[in-house]
Amino acid sequence: MTTGYCVKCRAKREMKDPKSITMKNGRPATRGTCPTCGTKMFRIGKG
Repeated sequence: MTTGYCVKCRAKREMKDPKSITMKNGRPATRGTCPTCGTKMFRIGKG
């Protein structure tokens, strides 16, 4: 599982349904949701 920072919970959590994406500038990133509150989470870099 990939971890990320949830802004709403203010804590590091494991992402639910992580998906690898490429940002507009070409850098890799990971997008998912917080398992606790359901807020979108984002992490830059390979994950």
